[in-house]
Amino acid sequence: MKSNSDLQAIWMAESRATAEKAMATFEAKYDAKYPKAVACLTKDREALLAFYDFPAEHWQHIRTANPIESVFATVRHRTVRAKGCLSHATAMVMVFKLITAASRTWRHLNGNNQLPKVIEGVKFRDGIEASENASDANQTAAA
Repeated sequence: MKSNSDLQAIWMAESRATAEKAMATFEAKYDAKYPKAVACLTKDREALLAFYDFPAEHWQHIRTANPIESVFATVRHRTVRAKGCLSHATAMVMVFKLITAASRTWRHLNGNNQLPKVIEGVKFRDGIEASENASDANQTAAA
């Protein structure tokens, strides 16, 4: 299926501009055949490409939902098995303990030294810290 590689070209692009071009190409290629799917993808363009505003080291973690899915798969598996013998309180304790136990084996975040910057609201452009001086220099060079 060719559309798979066209979708991958969007979310694996090196920059927001490249991703925007790939999205425009995808829209042009598939809008006639799959208008609802293309409309769904393009209406959420900003949200889909928001990870470009975070450090590049974090992109691998942002692009996947696997950590969330794998944690809750464990919880779902255990709670289904113990379905009849749990009260609300014991279920909450069991879920908490399962997630706590699972958290011991989680991978550390790539680029965790970037977290304080993200929390402070430092702006990133295409995964690289954007400083005010750099944008001024780019404008001066363009003039």
